[in-house]
Amino acid sequence: MTHIAVIGGSDAGISAALRARELDPTVDVTVVVADAYPNFSICGIPYYFTGEVSPWQSLAHRTHGDLEAAGMALRLNTFATAIDVPGKLLTVRDQDGLEQQIGYDELVVGTGALPSYAGIAGMDDLGPDDGLHVIHTMGDTFALQRQLDEQDPRSAIIIGAGYVGLEMAEAFTARGMQVTQLQRGSEVLSTLDPELAGQVRTELERHGVDVHTGTTVHRIEKTPAGITAHGTRAGQPVTHTAPLVLAVVGVRPNTALLEQAGATLGAGRAVVVDEQMRTGIPHVFAAGDGVITHHRLLGRTYLPLGTTSHKQGRVAGENALGGNARFAGSVGTQVVKVFDLVAARTGLRDHEASGAGFRPRTVQAAADDHKRYYPGAQPISIRITGDTQTGRLLGAQLIGRLGTETAKRVDTYATGLHAGLTVEQVSELDLSYTPPLGSPWDAVQVATQAWSRANALTPVGASS
Repeated sequence: MTHIAVIGGSDAGISAALRARELDPTVDVTVVVADAYPNFSICGIPYYFTGEVSPWQSLAHRTHGDLEAAGMALRLNTFATAIDVPGKLLTVRDQDGLEQQIGYDELVVGTGALPSYAGIAGMDDLGPDDGLHVIHTMGDTFALQRQLDEQDPRSAIIIGAGYVGLEMAEAFTARGMQVTQLQRGSEVLSTLDPELAGQVRTELERHGVDVHTGTTVHRIEKTPAGITAHGTRAGQPVTHTAPLVLAVVGVRPNTALLEQAGATLGAGRAVVVDEQMRTGIPHVFAAGDGVITHHRLLGRTYLPLGTTSHKQGRVAGENALGGNARFAGSVGTQVVKVFDLVAARTGLRDHEASGAGFRPRTVQAAADDHKRYYPGAQPISIRITGDTQTGRLLGAQLIGRLGTETAKRVDTYATGLHAGLTVEQVSELDLSYTPPLGSPWDAVQVATQAWSRANALTPVGASS
C-alpha cells in the first residue's frame, strides 16, 4: 500500500491529503501538524475578533472527525525535524519531546510561512505576555484573545497596513478600541496604486483609525505604559505607545526543513518547485506559502495566497499518486473588506508590468454598479492596465462600497488575465444585465472601454 506523508495542516497540506484520498481511497495518508488545529481558516481570524464569527471552532474548514473520516491519520502537536531522502524517512518530534521516524513512499511539504519582523529591533525580546502579538496561528489568536479578555485594553497599535492589518483595524475598532496604524509606505494597502489606496485610508479615518503613513518603526520596547514603538517619519523621530501592539508586516517562507534536505531556494527565498510541485528532491513535493509561485504574467515569483495554496496542494496530492497535474498559475487576485469599502486587484500594476518587459498604460474610470435610476447605485473606481503594443489586459484594480459586487467584478478581470484576453475582448464579453444589478455595459466594460479610447485601440463610439 502506498503511504503519503504530508507535513502541514493548513491549506496546502490538507488539500494534498484530501486529493490523494479522493483519487485513491486505499492510499495511506499521514498528516503531521505542528499544533492541534488542522484545517482552520487563518483568513477568518479577524472576523472572530469583530464578533461576527463565533465560537472560534467555527473557523475550522473541517473538524478532526471530518478529516479522519476522509481517511487521513493526524499527528497533532508534532514537528517535522528532518527528512532522510535516501531512506525515505521523516523524523518527527511530539509535544513531549519524543522523536520518531515515519516512513513514506511520497512526501508533500506544506510548512507555509512565518511572520516577518521587517528588521524591527525588540520583536524577538517581547511576546504576548508583554502585549506584543502576531496573527498567524490559532495559538496567536488565543493569546490575543486572552489579553483582550483579561486586560480590556482601550487602545492598540497596528504595525502594517496590508490586508490583515486593515482587517484587524476594523476588528479592534468594532470592540471600541482606539487604533493607531503605522505604515511604512506612502499609503495604506501598498498592493494598490495610491490613487485608489487613498480611498481606503479615508475609510479608515472615517471610522476613527489614526493612520500614520510614511512611518518606519525601527524598535519596540516594553515601558510602564505598555509597548512603545520608536520610528521615524519624514526624517523625524516619532514614538507611539499602547498596551497592545499587533505586528503584521509580512511573512517569510518557512523553508528550513526542505533547505536542509537539499531543495533549491528562489524568489523571496522560497523553495523552487516546477508546475507539478516537484522540488527536485526524489519523491518530495511542496506547496503553499513556502514555495515559489508560477505567475502567468511574471513567471516565477513569491506570492503567498490562500487560494494559491489550495490549488498547489491539490496538484501535489494528485502527483504524489503518480498523476500529471499541473498548477496553471496565479495572476495575484486579491480582495479585502475595510469597514464598508471593498478593495481588489488582479494582475500587474503599471510599474510591475514595466519591470516584466511590457509597455503598459494605466487608465482610471468610474462607473455605477447598476443603473442609476434604480435606487442605491454606487460608483466603483477602476484602474485598468494594458499593454499599449498588443492591447493585452495586464491588470485591474477596483474600489467600491460594500454591496457593489466589487469582488466578483475583479474575478471577471482575473478570468480575462488567465485566458490572455485583450482589453478590447473584455469589452466584448457577454455579461449579465438587469437594472438592479448592472448596466448594459457593465462597470467592468466601462473601464476597459475607457482604456481603449485612451489608447485609440477602438473607435470612440464603442462605449456608447
